[in-house]
Amino acid sequence: MNRRDIQLLFDHEFFSPLALHFAKLMVRLSGRDLPELFLASALVSRATSEGHVCLDLSAIAGKSLVFHGPESGNFSCPDLKKWRKSLISCGAVGGPSEFKPLILDDRSRLYLYRYWQYENSLAEQIKARARKTLEGVDPSRLRDALSRCFGPSKENEIDWQKVAAFVCLTGAFSVISGGPGTGKSTLVSKILTLVLDQAEGREVQVALAAPTGKAAARLQEAIKDAGSTTELKKLPANFSIPEASTIHRLLGTIPGSPYFRHTAQNPLPFDLVVIDEASMVDLALMSKLVQAVPSSARLILLGDRDQLASVQAGAVLGDICNTGHFQGFSRDFCDRFQEISGDPMPGLAGTAAGPLIRDRVVQLKKSYRFGPKSGIGELSRIVNEGDGQRALKLLKSGGYPDIGWKPLPAPPSLSKALRQEVLQEYRSYLKAKEPAEAFLCFDRYRILCALRKGPYGVSSLNLLIEQLLREENLIQAEERWYPGRPVLIRKNDYNLKLFNGDVGIILADPASADDLRAFFVSPDGALRKLLPIRLPEHETAYAMTVHQSQGSEFDRAALILPDPYTPVVTRELIYTAITRAKKGIELWGREEIFLEGVRRRTERASGLRDALWGEG
Repeated sequence: MNRRDIQLLFDHEFFSPLALHFAKLMVRLSGRDLPELFLASALVSRATSEGHVCLDLSAIAGKSLVFHGPESGNFSCPDLKKWRKSLISCGAVGGPSEFKPLILDDRSRLYLYRYWQYENSLAEQIKARARKTLEGVDPSRLRDALSRCFGPSKENEIDWQKVAAFVCLTGAFSVISGGPGTGKSTLVSKILTLVLDQAEGREVQVALAAPTGKAAARLQEAIKDAGSTTELKKLPANFSIPEASTIHRLLGTIPGSPYFRHTAQNPLPFDLVVIDEASMVDLALMSKLVQAVPSSARLILLGDRDQLASVQAGAVLGDICNTGHFQGFSRDFCDRFQEISGDPMPGLAGTAAGPLIRDRVVQLKKSYRFGPKSGIGELSRIVNEGDGQRALKLLKSGGYPDIGWKPLPAPPSLSKALRQEVLQEYRSYLKAKEPAEAFLCFDRYRILCALRKGPYGVSSLNLLIEQLLREENLIQAEERWYPGRPVLIRKNDYNLKLFNGDVGIILADPASADDLRAFFVSPDGALRKLLPIRLPEHETAYAMTVHQSQGSEFDRAALILPDPYTPVVTRELIYTAITRAKKGIELWGREEIFLEGVRRRTERASGLRDALWGEG
């Protein structure tokens, strides 16, 4: 291997300029001209930009990196033993106990130091919380409260919500995973009831948060709705459901800094912290969050482990849940649950020895939204199992009115194919007379895309939809700002309390002589308005990426897959898109691209799963 061979990869844009500069810096810091270090540094930079926490050298050592261009070819990586020896001998790479720019562990995983630090800190924090039993839990009182909230379980049937509530009440760390409609928000309201019941009148400080403003607003609304029909009606008069916020706002952002006000040294002042849509939280943010929660508090993560992972590095919720595996609970846990609740857990007791985390993770299995006649429920389950052929057959069968398949039209025909649907779905919100009515109507439908660019990407589709609506005189889009324009915030602005993922609508404001204002819905349901010119980075939002749709739900949605295939299209992306819809979903695409997407799983290299679950 020599530098000239590696430079070919850069010449063919296998690596970004950032990766090139980083590789040069590492070689300079090492004081030695090592091609093996140059290549490894560039690869780890590339890996983190693609969402991986580290670079698994063992997965690529001795294999070829294929590049394309005027001189297409391939380049072979070094043998693993030789590669490790070269890296360990240089000054830029250290072991897990060292302070070096790059960290190489005993499993041949190469990290940028800060990502190794985030991962190691998070793993240690979770393991410490998993072994911690909270003091002061009254078993007799908990037994009575569980009975009131959940009632007796059916014979030979496990009430997974009751199990999840028990986990949350008896430990400092809990994870509740479940698909849409499995009752996560209702469960949170019952957990609040149980926690306050244990407090016996003592004040309990509760925080509710989510990665985006939209997800925080949905959490707030869902818990409030669930609370009106559950034991929350009997809560103490001096307790009110707290306002949900973004995680960044909860931790206290310092303007112009990657750090937060609340840290391990200045922990959050709460007894219970609930985080929704945890699948969207990246490694760095999760590590900082867990450090900031005091050891005496309960931390509960809610989410769907099968959804898309975060945009940034890591698939944290999937790693914590050990997605794809089920190892049961410990015998001690099953015995204690039966002793307190009175319900057996047949077939779920594993070995006495095992990872502590297994008793802190619960997967909700029963969907209260999608019954046996729901095509969305059946389709999401089949996609999640990776059976693309069966999923496609189901979509095309016409057997379920809430799911459908449409062949992807060529780009010149896309406008004509979309016209009827766009006019039908967006007309009502554009004709709304009040901002609240406009939001209600707008959230009934959304077009979802896998990509931002290209003829089937968000940018092109938003322009196309604007043109269709302009032709029908539903909008006057000659100017940048026009009544009815939906906007999606792309960058947090803490002064304006606007966050990445928030959706607003530009409307005439009667209180300001019909001047245009950007309206947004706050987590408490109130409308707020701003001058459009004050908005942070944003874009038009008739169509949005599937990633941007996380934390949102719509009555109906359409997923438009790209052509040709791109690695962005995975099982998790298709599953996430399907489960954004409550009443109807239509997929537009080519059959082979859909099948390839369902076949492919998102795999992100990290050591978190091994650290928490071991070899199992």
